[in-house]
Amino acid sequence: MSVPPNGAGTPQLPLALRYPPEQRLESYIGGPAGALEQLRGLAREPGTDWVYLEGPAGAGKTHLGLAVCAEAEGAGRRAAYLPLRAARGRLREALEAQEADVVALDGLEAVAGERDDEVALFDFHNRMRAAGNAVLYLAAAAPQALPLVLPDLRSRLGQCTRIALHPLDDEGRRAVLRDRARRRGLVLEEAAIDWLLTRTGRDMGHLLALLERIDRASLAAQRRVTVPFLRGLLDAG
Repeated sequence: MSVPPNGAGTPQLPLALRYPPEQRLESYIGGPAGALEQLRGLAREPGTDWVYLEGPAGAGKTHLGLAVCAEAEGAGRRAAYLPLRAARGRLREALEAQEADVVALDGLEAVAGERDDEVALFDFHNRMRAAGNAVLYLAAAAPQALPLVLPDLRSRLGQCTRIALHPLDDEGRRAVLRDRARRRGLVLEEAAIDWLLTRTGRDMGHLLALLERIDRASLAAQRRVTVPFLRGLLDAG
């Protein structure tokens, strides 16, 4: 999901529209011990250590980036979420538009190797430090594993508190599906969850998008979500 930065000239959207209600710290499942408390502190308390959050696709980095922004705004702080892939090649412009107390920068690997973008990020890092603001970095790998060309940027990133996320196992995936279904008011039988995991793959992004489709179809048909219902829905394309 791409969320516009809260820069100058950007319309201020209601919190619920910018940050989906299901993407909150309290709804994240499977994080390392103490990770959510660390992120909550970053969002709410000025002067807290910055965080570098690393993990593979599907580990929930974007969920946590959006959740930190929602948490910060809930505490009365200005927040901005910026997907770096969308800003590649013009990162300085995008970062200079930020006027937030807490900024989540998602997808560092997208700008690694782009010298101008790296210099812009290095300058932004120093500017946010000097202002007493906070940055949450989200990346697919540790700083030393990214193909960065600016040693000073790698050094700055290495000074952040690092949290490593790992893909969920099947029990974790089941827990996420149960939780998201419950939040939607959707009754999802265990047999239906097992069928989904067996027949549709285990990528969480795909599973959550499918859950939204199932919810809409169930409401429209006024039917319970059973294995025959799922089979008919997916066979229909």
